[in-house]
Formats: sequence, C-alpha cells, structure tokens
Amino acid sequence: MDMDLKDFMEFVQTTARSVGAEISSPWFYLQFGLILAAAGIAYAAEAGIRSRVDLTSLAMRWPLPLRHFVRVMVASASTAVFTLLVIVSRVVMYHATWPSRSYLLMVAAKLGFAWLVIRLVTSVLRNAFIVKLVSITAWFVAALSIVGQLDATVDLLDSFAIVLGGLRLTPLLVLKAGALLLIALWLTNIASNFAESRINSTTDLTPSVQVLLVKIIRIGLLTVAIVIALGAVGIDLSALAVFSGAVGVGIGIGLQKIVANFISGIILLADKSVKPGDLVTIGDNTGRISAMKTRYISVAAGDGREFLVPNEDLVTQKVVNWTYTDKNTLVKIAFGTNYDADPRLVTKLAAETAAAHPRATKGKAPNSILTEFAEAGMKFSLTFWIADPDGMDNVKSDVMLALWDAFKREGIRVPYPVREIRIRGGALPVETTVEVPN
Repeated sequence: MDMDLKDFMEFVQTTARSVGAEISSPWFYLQFGLILAAAGIAYAAEAGIRSRVDLTSLAMRWPLPLRHFVRVMVASASTAVFTLLVIVSRVVMYHATWPSRSYLLMVAAKLGFAWLVIRLVTSVLRNAFIVKLVSITAWFVAALSIVGQLDATVDLLDSFAIVLGGLRLTPLLVLKAGALLLIALWLTNIASNFAESRINSTTDLTPSVQVLLVKIIRIGLLTVAIVIALGAVGIDLSALAVFSGAVGVGIGIGLQKIVANFISGIILLADKSVKPGDLVTIGDNTGRISAMKTRYISVAAGDGREFLVPNEDLVTQKVVNWTYTDKNTLVKIAFGTNYDADPRLVTKLAAETAAAHPRATKGKAPNSILTEFAEAGMKFSLTFWIADPDGMDNVKSDVMLALWDAFKREGIRVPYPVREIRIRGGALPVETTVEVPN
C-alpha cells in the first residue's frame, strides 16, 4: 500500500513538473494563440457559410448518405473549420520544430475531431441510450489518445481472452465487432431504404413482387453486413459452425411457427395469390390487405379494426380473394312476393331497379328470375354486376329499398307467414284464421 501511494505521488509530481514546464515555455503561448486564431476564423467562416447556404435545398440531388454528411458538416461548420485549421497548424509545427512543441495543437485537434464524430453519428441515431454510449466512447478514446494511454489500453483489453474451439474472444474483439456491426447495420438500413424507394416507384412490378424484392434485398444486405463485419475483426466464420448448427436445431424445434410463417410469406409473395390492396375474406373477417409482413398480413376491416393474420393460415386455409383476377363482383339479392303479383312484372321491375343504381355495371344487364313456388309465396333471385366489391352491402341495401318503393307503387305485396288455428269443442266453435305479420 505504501509503495502504491509512493508511486502515485511520483506520478503526480512528474505530471505537475511536465505541465509547469509546458506552461512556462513560449511555445505554449504560440500554440494557444494559434488555437484562438483558428477559433476566430472558424466562427467567422460559419457565419459566412450559414448566410450563403440553404440547408433545405443543399445537395438535394445527391445520394442520401452523402447529402446527410454534407448537411451535418455545414451545420457544424465552425467545428469542422476549427479542426481543419488546427490539424494544418499541427502538421506544419511538427515538421518545422520538435513534436513536443505542438502537443497542445494535437490535443485541440483530437477534441475537435471527436466532437465532429459525435455530431455525425448522433445525427442519425434516435435511441437516447445509444447516443450517450457513442458520445462517452468518443470522448473516452480521445482522452486516452491525448494522455498517450490508448495503445496501452488496447493491449490490456486484448490480454484477457477466452478460447472457444478455434475462436479467441477478447474484450477488444467484442468491442470492435460491436462497433463494426452497428456501422454495417446502419449502412445496410440506408441501402435497403434506398432500394425500397426505387422498387416502389417502379410501375412495371406488381405490389407483391415489390414486397418480395424488398425483403430479399434486406435479408441479403443484412447477411453480407454481418459476414463483412465479423471477417473484418478477424473472426473465422468456420469457427462458428458448431454454434450455427445448434442455432439451426433450436430454430427447427422451438421456432417452427415463426419459420413456417416466414416461408409462407415468401410463398404468398411468389405465387401472388394475395397482394396489398386485395379485398379478402378469411373466416368471418372481410377487409383489404393493407400490409404484408414477414410473419403476418394486416387486413383492414374498414371499421377501424385491423386483423393480423399469420401467413401460414393463408397458405393452409380457405381464403376468398374478391379481387384476385378481376374486381368485377356479382351481387345477389333474394326476395319474394305473394301469389297475387304478376311474376313477369316482378322480374322486370327488379331488373330495372338494379340497372338504375349508379354502381351497376352498364355493360352487363341485371338478371331476375323466378326460382320457387313456395308455401308463403313466389321466390325470386336478382343478380347484377358492380365494378368493385367495396361497399357491396350498401349497394344491396340501396337496391332492396328501391325495389320496395317499386312494389309499393305497383301494389305488389311481400308475403308473410299465415297461421291457421282450428279449435274443436271449445269456446270458439267457428273456424278462425289468424294472420301473424313477420
């Protein structure tokens, strides 16, 4: 304990003597003056750049990553200019005199560069925890580099290792792999979003093919990003063979439904049996497909509800697709009249009523037929076509109301049940007929 305290005191005294010598040197004041001059020039440059550059229209035609980088640099113009000027001053003094006489410039350059990295990285992140983690890491690395302990820290992190087969895991390897994976996944997200926007803007592809291509590109880019990131840090992918085999067995046993839904989603996209925008009936639920995901499809019922149907159910169960090959929909209405009505007049009125509806297809004439002589009256069937199945129940209601008005005008009655009651040996010796309205 006494030896540790003595070493610490010697370190403090050595550091104090170094700082005192640095401050008493005329080179310290020259560096300090250069830093102040760089700060003044950077402040003036930022004012000039902001007055002449419109951030909203800057590099509008450039690719998104490059456009974002330029906008962040312009927004942080003072820091960027300051860092550049300090680096140039440091290089000039490093080659013109002793390296120790430009140490303060090196510190300022590293702090400015760390601040630029933090601004650039955090500008694309939305997670507050990751933003704090990146900021702390950048400042910590800059501080270690300034005090000259970065290499020693790297060696320390690499000295602790766990060997798993042919894989040597160290804290340094884990940190490098994590950082590279974050960068690779960020670039993959940018690339996949760019590809998705291009594919969705193409009118030659159907919606199902567009969704299939986007999913294939995302999975492919994600796989490539992981392979490149792991290979860049020196991880031999063959060393993960046992682990990947165990993962495969786990997927086969514990994630059967997830894998089944994923494969079913690819099948649905490939055979185009359903696609976004189709009107479908699945069981008792009817609605339009609003989105197709990896595990399920979303069906909007039209009343504010959305049904999330697993992809496997669409492959293995019966699905009614109202718009699979043709949006034209046949509307069927069953009705009846009493035997006093003229059946020819009834069929004519029904066909004319359906044809008068604004949504009835004009090229296909409605058809009305007599289907049955029933106990309570005659039964008819009316069929007509509409161009789209949306609102089919409303169309049926409108036609039935119009048909009711037409029957009223012509004196045609709709049948209702008639019950005959006979009482023998009771208080009512006569035969009585009671009509019970429906």
